[in-house]
Amino acid sequence: MGYQPIENYGIIGNMRTTALVGLNGSIDWFCYPRHDSPSMFAALVDEQKGGYFKIESTVDGDNHKQFYLSETNVLVTRFLCDCGVGEVTDFMPVGTAELHPWIVRQVKTVRQEIRFRMECYPAFDYARQSHKTELTEQGAVFTSDSGRFELVTEVPLEVNEKGVWAEFTLSECETATFVFRESSEQGETPNPEMANRLFETTVTYWRKWLSQSVYKGRWRRYVERSALALKLMTYEPTGAIIAAPTSSLPEQIGGERNWDYRYTWIRDAAFTVYALMRLGFTQEAADFMRWLEARCQELGEGGSLQTMYRVDGRLDLDEEQLDLAGYRGSQPVRLGNGAYQQLQLDICGELMDSAYLFNKYGTPISYDFWVHLRYLTNWVCDNWQQADQGVWESRGGPKHHVYSRLMCWVTVDRALRLAEKRSFPAERQRWYQVRDEIYEEILEKGWSEDRQSFVQAYGQEDLDAGCLIMPLVFFMSPTDPRMIKTLDAVMASPQQGGLTSNSLVYRYNPSESGDGISGEEGTFNLCTFWLVEALTRAGASDPDKLTQARRIFEEMLTYANPLGLYAEETSISGTALGNFPQAFTHIALISAAWNLDEALDGKA
Repeated sequence: MGYQPIENYGIIGNMRTTALVGLNGSIDWFCYPRHDSPSMFAALVDEQKGGYFKIESTVDGDNHKQFYLSETNVLVTRFLCDCGVGEVTDFMPVGTAELHPWIVRQVKTVRQEIRFRMECYPAFDYARQSHKTELTEQGAVFTSDSGRFELVTEVPLEVNEKGVWAEFTLSECETATFVFRESSEQGETPNPEMANRLFETTVTYWRKWLSQSVYKGRWRRYVERSALALKLMTYEPTGAIIAAPTSSLPEQIGGERNWDYRYTWIRDAAFTVYALMRLGFTQEAADFMRWLEARCQELGEGGSLQTMYRVDGRLDLDEEQLDLAGYRGSQPVRLGNGAYQQLQLDICGELMDSAYLFNKYGTPISYDFWVHLRYLTNWVCDNWQQADQGVWESRGGPKHHVYSRLMCWVTVDRALRLAEKRSFPAERQRWYQVRDEIYEEILEKGWSEDRQSFVQAYGQEDLDAGCLIMPLVFFMSPTDPRMIKTLDAVMASPQQGGLTSNSLVYRYNPSESGDGISGEEGTFNLCTFWLVEALTRAGASDPDKLTQARRIFEEMLTYANPLGLYAEETSISGTALGNFPQAFTHIALISAAWNLDEALDGKA
C-alpha cells in the first residue's frame, strides 16, 4: 500500500480515542478504547502487518481531497475522476446520551457512478495477536484475545487471511455505511438510518461546542481548527489532555528519534489552561485542573510530580520496543515512554503557572489544592539547584538547564502571587529569598558573554529556543538588551550559529548539545510560535519586530497540512515530521494568534 506522508492525514475522535484517516481513504491508526490503549489499525508504523481499514475508489489516477465539514471534526475524503465523484465521510459519534465508541464510515457517489473497494484488516495489540474472521448477517466479526469486534454493513463481504474486503458500485446519490465497533455492545444494530441520526447529532455537537469560542480575530480558521484538534486530544472521563494521538512517528526519517506521545505531560498544563481559557472553553480548563489537582494530592507532603501520566493518572509507562517495521523504516517503534522517570524540574513551574492562571481567569482554587501547591513550592526551594534532563527530555545525562531554572523561578514567583492574591498561608520570606537567588543565578550562569545570548545549560555555549519563553512568563522584559540579543542569536541561521532557517526554528542543535540520541531532527513548530510571541512582545517598542512577528506567523500557517493540522516538526523540505497532530503546537498557535492580534490592534 505504501506509506502516506504524515501531512496526508486527518483525525476523528470521541474524546476517548482517535483515528487517523489518510488522503487515500485508509484508517491507518486506531487505538481502542483509549488514546493509550493497544492499536487495532497500525499501518502507520508498519504497512505490511500493522492493519488498516481502507475505502477508496477503484479508478486509477483519481484525485483525492480532504476537508472537514465546517466547524466540526467530521472528515470527508473525496475521490475525483473522469467518471464521477465519490466520497467517504468519517466520524466517531459524540453528543448522544449513550456513548457510541464506534467508527462510522458513510460512502457516497456524488456524481455519476463510482466503484469502490473496501478492505478491513485489523491487527490487534500492535499486531501481536492473531484473530479469527467470521461472516455474519450484519457483516463480519473479528475475534482475538483482545475481544470481539465487528464490521456492520449492508454491503456483501468476502473473507481472506487478513480480514474482509468488498468491491461495490454506487450510482449518483447512493450510499453505503460501514460501522466498526466492539461486538459485545447491546442495543440497536447500526443501520444507515441510525448512522444518519448519529451524523446529525455529531455535527450539531461540534458546532455548538465551537460556538463558545470568543476568538474573532484575523486567523479564526486556524485558531478554531486548533481548538477542535485539542478537544479531540482530551480524555473526557478524567479531563486529561494527551500530547499527541500517535506513537513513533519519526523526527528524522529512518532515525531513532521516535517516541510514544499518547500520554499527558504536566508541562503542557499552563499552556493548555491558558489557551482554553483565552478562547472561552472554561469547562475543559476546569476538567484539566481537576486532573492536575488529583496528581498533586497523590504526592502527600513531599516529592515532585512525575513528568507524564496515563490519561487515567496511572504511572506505568515503562518503555519497550515493538516488533514493527516503523514509519518508512524508522525504528524503533516504542510503547511507553522512559522519560517519565526523568527529573525535569520545569514541570513544577508549568503546574504552578496553570494554577495561578486558573485562579485569576477561571475559578478560585480551593484551600486543599493550595496545601499541595505549597508542599510543591517548598520542594522546589529545596531542590532547584539539582541538574536535570530538561524540557526536551535529553537522554544525554543531567545538566543545569537554563529553562529548568527559569521554570523553578516561575514556581516560586507564581506561588507568591497566589499567596498574596488569596491571603494563603505561606513561607513568604524564604520564597522571596529563593526566587531572587534563582533569578541572579540565571543572569550570572545562564548568560554567555561570548554568544551574547542565554544558552541551554550552565557551562555550555549552545543555544536553546526554550529561552524565547522568558518574556512570555515575565522573567525578562521583552525589550531588555539581553533578551533582544538572545532573539538576534536565535534568529541567525544555523550556518551562522543560530537556530532559525527561513523563519522556522530548531529547538537546539543536537550535534552541540549531546542529547544522547543519534541523528538530526526538523525545525520545532512550537518554538517557531514562541519566536512569534517573543517578537510580538518586543514589538511594543519596535514596530519592525511586530511586522516581523506577523510575517513569521503567517509563513508558519502555510506549513499546516490542508486541514490546518500540525505535526511536531517540519522537515527541510517542508513536510511533517514527528507525532501528529501535536497538542503543544496547536496550543502555541492559539496563544501566538491571540497576542499578535492584540498587539496589531494596539491592545497589548
